[in-house]
Amino acid sequence: MTSTVSWKRVIRKVKMGKKVEKVLKERVEKGGGAASSSAEEEAARSAAACTQEKTTPHTVEEYVCTGILETDFPELCALVGMKEIPAVTSRPRPPVTPTTEKSMLEERQSLSTPPPGSAPSGERFAYFRPRLQVELESEDPRTVREVQVKGWKVDERMVRVFSKSLPSLSSLQSFHLWNVGLTDSLLNSLQAALPLCLKLRMLVLDGTPIPQQSYYRLIAEDSALTHVSLRNNKIDAEGAKLIGQALSTPKSTNKNLTSLNLAYNHLSDQGADHIAQGLRLNRTLLCLSLAHNGIGDEGALKLAEVLGPFALTHEETVERRWLLLGRDSERQKSPATRRADSKGERPLSHHSSTSLERSKDKPSRATSKKKDTPKKDEKPGAANQGTGSEAAAGKGGASGKKEENKLGKKPSDTKVPRSKGARSGGKEKRPPVIELEPVEQLETVSPLLDSAEHRDGKLFIPGNSTLASLNLMGNSLTARSLPSLLSSLLSQGDARSGKVGTGLLRLNLARNSFPLDCDSFTKIQETLSVRDPLTKNLASRSPEGEQVQPA
Repeated sequence: MTSTVSWKRVIRKVKMGKKVEKVLKERVEKGGGAASSSAEEEAARSAAACTQEKTTPHTVEEYVCTGILETDFPELCALVGMKEIPAVTSRPRPPVTPTTEKSMLEERQSLSTPPPGSAPSGERFAYFRPRLQVELESEDPRTVREVQVKGWKVDERMVRVFSKSLPSLSSLQSFHLWNVGLTDSLLNSLQAALPLCLKLRMLVLDGTPIPQQSYYRLIAEDSALTHVSLRNNKIDAEGAKLIGQALSTPKSTNKNLTSLNLAYNHLSDQGADHIAQGLRLNRTLLCLSLAHNGIGDEGALKLAEVLGPFALTHEETVERRWLLLGRDSERQKSPATRRADSKGERPLSHHSSTSLERSKDKPSRATSKKKDTPKKDEKPGAANQGTGSEAAAGKGGASGKKEENKLGKKPSDTKVPRSKGARSGGKEKRPPVIELEPVEQLETVSPLLDSAEHRDGKLFIPGNSTLASLNLMGNSLTARSLPSLLSSLLSQGDARSGKVGTGLLRLNLARNSFPLDCDSFTKIQETLSVRDPLTKNLASRSPEGEQVQPA
């Protein structure tokens, strides 16, 4: 009995050991599976982190702009290491009416001067914190048409941000900078990025003096800007000289700029002389403001000289002769040689248009006179084989109609290329005559090619009659310079019906050093009141109060 009991105990222990081993194995397998899954998760996380490190940009150059300034601007500022990032705020532009002006004024006052005790000191000056004001064309954030930066310094990092983000704005038309503290190198970097903004046409850079006075780069010959404002930048005679050379020289000229504002600078008479030199051969600038620049009678006389007929310098005379030689060399060919050249070009077009006919027919010149007799002999055959309509009608059978449908396709296939070739040949004769017209229009591009007049051993050409608005308000003009301005205006009026432009329409002479009852000033007013359409409308509304404004 004892033996049997002992064997039973041994068997039970063995069974219990096997169960324990199974449980332990299951636990180990479960633990290994969890460990393997956690390892796989860690590997996936590391791979995702690696791909994220590869995709996320680490520099401004690697960043891809989305065209949404509210998204791109903070990201780019963070990439350049800026801690305090200016906010991007939209600036609505409602229609200007008396009620809206009052509401906007009240809104500004409420933002700038909040009531005492209503806000903490930090929020009280939130209106004056650096921010980027934008104006949208529509509700779409991608339609930014105007960007304004006012009253905070733009450093190298911010210029990098602007150089990257502004070209991505497809609707950007205007860029305003006021009191931003640019340097010469920063202006050069910013100017290099402006051509990348395809629709940018207006640039306002006010209150930002630069010692090197390199503003002329903004209005270079290849610049696409049409409106440039450089007010209150302490531009003196040296800066005016560079700007005048950018406007025009005998060999180059700016052909896009239509408005230039140089008010509140330090031009003086010498600077006005440099600007007048730039107006000699410039025929695109329409509006020029030289207000509050300390210009006296000498500067006004230089400007008046350019508005009327003026004598060419030696350099301008030499350049005129070169242009005349180039024009004469183009016109040197006589009409007979032009016809010969055009005839020499036409056989190429006739060759291509009649190649199908010659490849099929190939008649010789000797047998060309006998073309009429074969046509008479071929008429019956052509009637029987080609058209077959009359023969089939005479016979009056269904077989004739079938032959007409079968054989009627062949002559149509052969006639179509002949008719197309004839028409294309007729069209190709016209282009040589039309191509000669643009050559004659390019001859009047340079004002040096205008009709000249010899007087006292000098060569005179018509003055600048393209400039329509000149602002000389707040200078030091006296009655001594007014007769010259009046004579220039009268000369423009005499030549207005000729080849030159409309002449000066607005001349602002307010706040100068001459009496308002001066005879020349009164005549200038009368002359401008006839020309300026805005003055006519204002005079019809209030004839007593608006007479002093145009002058």
